[in-house]
Amino acid sequence: MAKKGCEFIYVGKADRKHTLPQDEINELIYQSSLKFENVVRLKGGDPFVFGRGGEEALYLKERNIPFEIIPGITSAIAVPAYAGIPVTQRGVTTSFRVVTGHEAPSKKISQIEWETFLNDETIVFLMGLHNIELITSKLIGLGKRKDYPCAVISKGTTPEQQTVVGTLENIVEKSKDLPSPAIIVVGEVVNLRSEISWFK
Repeated sequence: MAKKGCEFIYVGKADRKHTLPQDEINELIYQSSLKFENVVRLKGGDPFVFGRGGEEALYLKERNIPFEIIPGITSAIAVPAYAGIPVTQRGVTTSFRVVTGHEAPSKKISQIEWETFLNDETIVFLMGLHNIELITSKLIGLGKRKDYPCAVISKGTTPEQQTVVGTLENIVEKSKDLPSPAIIVVGEVVNLRSEISWFK
């Protein structure tokens, strides 16, 4: 929908393959704002949900560059919805949690409070396909049932969307051929997919 005459600069990130590191993206946005009347940093999902939007906004603020934030719909909600999985459901769960599935390698100690995941809320892991074995084994090790429902949704909301449903015990094997990007949904709401699934 962009008008003709716009310059497009791709800085997308695939699994372990980044076009530019984040600090260079920040500087590119800043330099572009000095060169062009309007600059749009377009992101999938919501820029403030593991989208590094906060870092980019702070970078511009420090350099006195005015900006506007337009919220999006996070993939943590949109992708399960496209797979027929509501993240909350009356009588099943009244809350959900969004967790990064890929902490920065520089972190020596995980900031994820794994021991708090033992209740029945839905857990949505973003960017977690590469670490799915660690995620599922950690949850089982902390006391989650091995047969606890789990789903992996690859390329959600696109024509290439694929969904695999299983349990914490078998989802690693079932999802081994799915490409990134993908999200992991853990919770009883996964069982609703068999009835609500609508996107083929």
